[in-house]
Amino acid sequence: MPPIISPASFLALKTKKANLYKITVTTILCTIFYLIGFYQNSRGRVPVSASHASIFDCAEPVFNATLDFNPHHVLPDPPLKEARAYHLPPCDSELSEYTPCEDRNRSLKFDRDRLVYRERHCPEEKEVLKCRVPAPFGYRVPFRWPESREYGWFANVPHKELTVEKKNQNWVRYEGDRFRFPGGGTMFPRGADAYIDDIGKLINLSDGSIRTAIDTGCGVASFGAYLLSRNIITMSFAPRDTHEAQVQFALERGVPALIGVFASMRQPYPARAFDMAHCSRCLIPWDKDDQYLIEVDRMLRPGGYWVLSGPPINWENHWKGWDRTTEDLNEEQTKIETIAKSLCWKKLIQKGDIAIWQKPTNHIHCKANRKVYKEPLFCQAQQDPDMAWYTKMETCMTPLPEVSNLRDIAGGELANWPERLTAVPPRISSGSVKEITSEIFTENTNLWKKRVAHYKSVDYKLAEWGRFRNILDMNAYLGGFAAALVNDPAWVMNVVPVEAEINTLGVIYERGLIGTYQNWCEAMSTYPRTYDLIHADSVFSLYKDRCQMEDIVLEMDRVLRPEGSVIIRDDVDILLKVKSIVDVMQWDARIADHERSPHVREKILFAVKQYWTAPPSEQQESTIHL
Repeated sequence: MPPIISPASFLALKTKKANLYKITVTTILCTIFYLIGFYQNSRGRVPVSASHASIFDCAEPVFNATLDFNPHHVLPDPPLKEARAYHLPPCDSELSEYTPCEDRNRSLKFDRDRLVYRERHCPEEKEVLKCRVPAPFGYRVPFRWPESREYGWFANVPHKELTVEKKNQNWVRYEGDRFRFPGGGTMFPRGADAYIDDIGKLINLSDGSIRTAIDTGCGVASFGAYLLSRNIITMSFAPRDTHEAQVQFALERGVPALIGVFASMRQPYPARAFDMAHCSRCLIPWDKDDQYLIEVDRMLRPGGYWVLSGPPINWENHWKGWDRTTEDLNEEQTKIETIAKSLCWKKLIQKGDIAIWQKPTNHIHCKANRKVYKEPLFCQAQQDPDMAWYTKMETCMTPLPEVSNLRDIAGGELANWPERLTAVPPRISSGSVKEITSEIFTENTNLWKKRVAHYKSVDYKLAEWGRFRNILDMNAYLGGFAAALVNDPAWVMNVVPVEAEINTLGVIYERGLIGTYQNWCEAMSTYPRTYDLIHADSVFSLYKDRCQMEDIVLEMDRVLRPEGSVIIRDDVDILLKVKSIVDVMQWDARIADHERSPHVREKILFAVKQYWTAPPSEQQESTIHL
């Protein structure tokens, strides 16, 4: 009689057999993989990276192979079908100040009426240069702020015209190898600081209620430069050719500025953007066309101020020096006063050479007095007041948001600076910006604090105090990147692309920041070598299939200073294509993982533009040899 096997003994026996089978199979597989590995290594196989390690790699290690645990972001082999060799050589030396959309030769083809020829006129696709704009020979890294407010290197902006033309007005002086900016202006011979003090005696510039300003016809932007010490940030602009290089001087000083002109188009800013608008002998004929002050009204916040100095203000004491008749100047001032009243502005005060008007906080009374002032009419509701990219100026007045009480501030009351930076903007709290809630705004603010901290941990230059002054954010969204840098000695030009799904530039201004609209298939209205740092979040994804990637990169190179830095966030496949372009452009670039995890497809490209300049001219060459 066979022995009786208990159920427990039967299961133990069965388990031993199963384990024996597993051991046998594992041994066979390991032997096979070992032989394969030995065979491949004997044929000169390249080292295995950790990212390709398999759970079946149980063979003994190949000791002459080096394991690499760093993230690898390289072009695939074979290369993508659309990949090609880029050839982006330096441009000719005479193009060192090339501004594609404000090119002098092209502008002469356009109408001179109302200065239309000085507006943006960009080259057609076939005219776009495929070369890198050089810095002039002898270019030097600009002085750091605040020293840059007073000094700039002559080699960087080699123009002496203003030192002669504005010699008596203390705009700029040439001293050896540098320019000095005394802070003077046509209407402030005692200097910009003293002039601002005079304005501060008339309206409050110190309580944080005035944070954003716009300076029309800014000269070398001394007004904006000295307002910065009072926590007021100014968008300064002037035409390309009125005086040689005035906006270029402003940017060299580390002061926000753009090339721009009052002509036929709206300025590239949203409605209700600025707390104060300023004109000091800015040469804009306010009395000749109502549209100019109508455009100022569109850009001013409810309760905002318009400050005017220079002709015709105080003409009774200056008419002889201005070489104009008293009748002519009196007529000009009367016309300005009439237009201001038709816009429902209140003239607060005129003292000395300064006159100040204030826009109403809402339009309840203004709508009622249309029976008195037949023009301008209010614009129709379907006209978007924030649309300002190649948008014609209106002959109608932009209506303020509706209010129910005469004491209400249209659009919502703003906090004073610095609380304004992190307070939920009224455009968001009122629900007027689609798909963006107060929670999204707060989360975005905190997100960018973490991201900027990560940038500084990766790029020591960004962490260096004062290393960067002029910063460009090519796709600013809610301005979180700029807000995270607010305590650094820097300012940020926040750009909202016109192709963005949501127009958020009004939100950025309500935070007390500045910015502009831009189509990145075109050049920016600025000079070469404008910015120390460029930040681009998902810009190339946004413009995929809209225009050529290399044109956007070349524009970044044009406005970036030698030894300036670039940070680009985007999908890894897009960044690989970007890197293939910048690798032939004298940029030092590397791709790093997302701050959250290497498994995130979004990566970050850090790059630095190498120092290089145009070769010396024959005259410079002979001077060098001497």
